[in-house]
Amino acid sequence: MKTLLIASLLFCGAAFAASPSSINNDDSCDIKVGPAATLLLPYFEVDPDGTSGRTTLFTITNVSRYPQIAHVTLWTDAAFPVLNFNLYLTGYDVQSINLADVLLRDVIAPPSGTTSATSPGALSASGNGNLRAPLDCAGNAGVVPESIMSAVRWALRTGIVSFPNFSCNNAGNVHYDAIGYATIDVVAGCTQRMPSDPLYYTNDLLFDNVLIGDYQQIGAVPAGSFSGAFDAAGNPMVHIRAVPEGGGAGADVGTALPYTFYDRYTPASRRTLDRRQPLPSTFATRFVQGGTPGFATNLTIWREGIGTGTCATSLSSARILVSDIVRFDEHENPFAFGSCSDIEAVCPIFLGATSTTNTSGSSYPSMGGSTDVGGWIFINANNGGSTTYSVTQNIGGAPVTTNARTALAPAGSTTTAGPRPSQNWITTSMFGILGGNHITAELDAMPLGNGCSPAAFMSPTSFSPLGAPPIAPAGGVFVCPPGTTLTNGTTALCNGTNVNPQP
Repeated sequence: MKTLLIASLLFCGAAFAASPSSINNDDSCDIKVGPAATLLLPYFEVDPDGTSGRTTLFTITNVSRYPQIAHVTLWTDAAFPVLNFNLYLTGYDVQSINLADVLLRDVIAPPSGTTSATSPGALSASGNGNLRAPLDCAGNAGVVPESIMSAVRWALRTGIVSFPNFSCNNAGNVHYDAIGYATIDVVAGCTQRMPSDPLYYTNDLLFDNVLIGDYQQIGAVPAGSFSGAFDAAGNPMVHIRAVPEGGGAGADVGTALPYTFYDRYTPASRRTLDRRQPLPSTFATRFVQGGTPGFATNLTIWREGIGTGTCATSLSSARILVSDIVRFDEHENPFAFGSCSDIEAVCPIFLGATSTTNTSGSSYPSMGGSTDVGGWIFINANNGGSTTYSVTQNIGGAPVTTNARTALAPAGSTTTAGPRPSQNWITTSMFGILGGNHITAELDAMPLGNGCSPAAFMSPTSFSPLGAPPIAPAGGVFVCPPGTTLTNGTTALCNGTNVNPQP
C-alpha cells in the first residue's frame, strides 16, 4: 500500500472518541438514517472538462460536541482506492465538499483549502488535551498537486492507474466522466492508509456513531439518454453504524453481526474488527418509463467488490454478476430474462462495483407488449459469493447452495457459492419534464431484507429450483443478540417474525 500513498492527502487534526452512551446501540443489521461511524456515497460523477457543470456534492456533519476526523476515500467503479484525504471537524461542525473542486481544481475545500480553521462554537468541546491528536496534522495543506490529481482523474475515467512507482491497467471501467464511489470513516488521526490496508483496522478506524451526511447530484442525465441535463437531485448518504459503539482504534470488541461492511479487507484472524453493519442484497423499487412527458428512471447500484482491493483482484469487480431482476408493470405482470440454464446473450447481468443504468436498457427485462409506463422492479443483487468474504455463522441456518449463474461469471472472477450474500445498495432517480420544468427525484430503493438475511433463491419467474419461494420480504432481523436468555428462560422470542415460510 506504500506505493499508493502518493495519491493520499493529509489534511487535518485528530478525533476524540466520546464514551458510548450504549454498548449495544441498535444491535441490528437494519440500516437507518442516523448517526453513523461510516458514510457511503454510493456513486459520484464529475464531468472532467467542467463544461456541463455535472458534479457530485456531499456534506458531512459531526453531531457530537467532540472534534472528529472524517477519512474520505475515493474508489473507482471496480472498487479500487485511488485517493484519500482527512477532514477535521470541530464539535457540531459541518463540511461540504464539491468533487469538482477536488478532481478538477485540485482543492479539497476552497477558498482556503483547509477545514481546520473553524473555531469551536460555544457548545463545542475544546480539542485541547485530546490524546488522539497527532502533532503534525493541523498544518497539512488542502491543495493536491496537479500531477497527482491528473492521474486520479485518469484512473476514474479509464481504470488505468499510473502513479510514481505504481501502475494498474484494470482498476475500473472506461467512461468519459470520472465515476466512482466514496466512503467516509471516523478515524483516530490523520492517516495515509487506504481501507484496503489491514493496518487501517488495527491502527486507525474508530467506532463512534457521530456522523451524518447527504449528497447532491448536479446536472444528472438519464443514462443512455440524449436529453438535456436535469438540475439536481439529493439524498442522504448510506449511514452505516458500528455495533457496538465506541472504543479505541483496534479495539477487539465482540459484535453480534454475522459479518461486517469492510469484511473483505479486515485481518483474517479478526474479520469483524470494523463492527460496521453489513448491507442487504435484495431490493424493490418503483420506476417510471416513457409516456408523453418522457419519464425515465435510473437505478444507481453500489455493490460489494470481489477480492481485497488490489490491482490483481480489481478486474473481478469491474463486471460482477447480478443474480436476479424481475420487473412488474402496473397490472402485476412479471417480466424476466427467462431460463438461465444455458448461456444466453441477454441472460447474465453484470454490473461493476458502482453504476447508474436506465431501466429501459438491456440490464433490465423488457416490458413485452405492456403499454404501462410504470411499475416496480425486484433486484437480487447478490453476486453469488466470493472466496474473500467471511461469515461468523451460517446466516439463518440457510443451506449453502450453488447459484446456477456462478458458472457464467467472467474470466478471472473468484466468485463461489457461500453462506452469505454480497452487500449492495440501490438508489432510484426519476426524471420527467412537466410544463417545461426539468424535475428530478432521488430516493433509496426499499431493502427486502438486511445484512443478516440469508441469500435469496432465484425467483420462480427465472431460473430457480422447483418450488422456490416467491419474491417476498426476507427474514434476518434478530430481536436479541446471540447468547441472550430472556427472563422467562427461553430464547423463542428472539427470532425474527418476518420470515416467509416455504409455500
